[in-house]
Amino acid sequence: MQKESQEIIITLVAGTITFLLLGAVMISFLFLYRRRQRKHLQEKEQLRLSYERELLKTQLEIQEQTFKNISQEIHDNIGQMLSLAKLNLSTMDPGLPATLEQKIGDTKQLVGRAIHDLRNLSHGLNTDYVADLGLVKAIGRELEIIQRSGGMETELITEGLVYSIDKQSELIVFRIVQESLNNIVKHAKATTVSITLVKTATGLTLYVQDNGQGINFDKLRQFSNGLINMRKRMEDVNIEFSIENNNGTLITLHRSIEKF
Repeated sequence: MQKESQEIIITLVAGTITFLLLGAVMISFLFLYRRRQRKHLQEKEQLRLSYERELLKTQLEIQEQTFKNISQEIHDNIGQMLSLAKLNLSTMDPGLPATLEQKIGDTKQLVGRAIHDLRNLSHGLNTDYVADLGLVKAIGRELEIIQRSGGMETELITEGLVYSIDKQSELIVFRIVQESLNNIVKHAKATTVSITLVKTATGLTLYVQDNGQGINFDKLRQFSNGLINMRKRMEDVNIEFSIENNNGTLITLHRSIEKF
């Protein structure tokens, strides 16, 4: 009987020790799990903050490049038209009715074109303009402006699934498209330009294709300095960028859907 009691005591003690050990293991496991979870959340938060900082840097750099382009456009194009309008006004002679009528007509036309171009520039600078229209319509408006100016046929193609991306990413992509079109108009000597927007289950790809003279990669920085300056920033916000000769120039932007 005493032996049986000792065995029971030993069994109880062993069971208690086993239970305590299992409890200690479970508590240790739970502690390690919580610590790893906290570490994961901290790393995730740091990545989010780092991404937001890079996104802000990208927006500021693209904004600066956009302002430079706008400034140059005002100086080279609108400024020139207004200067010609001023010259016409200063040389008008009421004593020559025939030339007076012609100069008044020319001046009205120059001022009208200047107002139209300023309105287009204003729309392009307005971030709400892109947010309100959406990426596809905003790009379509840019192509319409180029086609109305004459000398270049434009086309916008959309393919694939419909889903929305965040407004910050839309604005960045739109500014890159603006910079691409600006370089095509000024340097490519193209007669056609097309933009294809492809949405799939894995991401968004945008192609800008012209039929111009292509790129001399030895002078790439001269050809597309704005785009090259933005390449690093695009990579920082997970937008893949490439530019190549392909029956003209082909610019490709891609971003995976999980990165939106």
